[in-house]
Amino acid sequence: MQEVAANVFIETGYPGVTVGAVVSARGMTLLDAPFRTEDVRSWRAALSNLMGSGERLLVNLDAHHDRTLGARAMECTVIGHENMAQVFRTRSAMFKAQNAETGAEWESYASLGSIRWAPPDITFNQHMQIHGDGGEGSMLLEHRPGPSSGAIWASLPEAGVVFVGDAVVLGQPPFLANADLSAWMELLEQLLAEPYQSMLLVSGRGGLIARSQVQAQLSWLQKVRKMVAEFAEQKEAAGMVMELADQLLQDFEPVNGREQLFRNRLRWGLYQYYLRKYRPSSVEVEE
Repeated sequence: MQEVAANVFIETGYPGVTVGAVVSARGMTLLDAPFRTEDVRSWRAALSNLMGSGERLLVNLDAHHDRTLGARAMECTVIGHENMAQVFRTRSAMFKAQNAETGAEWESYASLGSIRWAPPDITFNQHMQIHGDGGEGSMLLEHRPGPSSGAIWASLPEAGVVFVGDAVVLGQPPFLANADLSAWMELLEQLLAEPYQSMLLVSGRGGLIARSQVQAQLSWLQKVRKMVAEFAEQKEAAGMVMELADQLLQDFEPVNGREQLFRNRLRWGLYQYYLRKYRPSSVEVEE
């Protein structure tokens, strides 16, 4: 666990997403959850060492399986965007692990079993303020669609930290299946300007990020949009998107046998993005 600012902690050691915790005199606000049962237990034990009692809230930065599968086991009140709640309304009550090739992290683990989802107990549309004690631990949740329609950022003005979820990911392809690339690129341009230039940025997959990594993510998305548009002008473009994924995979250096996971993520994401962008009547994608 790393303390990135006073009473603001992150943990990057669990597979899937980076999780966070903000401690105040009133209690604790958590950002996302590990998806494996053993990691949830480990994270909860670590949190107990920070603060044994008090109120606990869990903020899910979007509806992705990797950050929501463990939400119920955290035994907290769950907060998310209204669009995230809408995704849960379309899901069955139980998650059952089965073969999938979307490139999500959970797909690399075969022992997840059946898990009951935890839809958000509290939702909002544009902004939500979580008040700490005397300003300490106060958090502003803001709707920031781009990576997905229900994506949010969690800002801590007093601590100078903002959790940006999947707006920027480190060392791996981002998830494109539910993306609005134009809106996403606008978000990244905002991160490169004030007031975020003076804040610590925390990626939902990788931890602390530098401005150079934000710029790299922006440039890569610009490249993706241009390449997909060029493919869409060609005959049988949907099939050619698979070839495009293999080209874009060369921009990353997968380690620990993750090349196929990244390839699946790019192929699935690009194909779904292409269908939504250029064949909108032919696909319905869950976030």
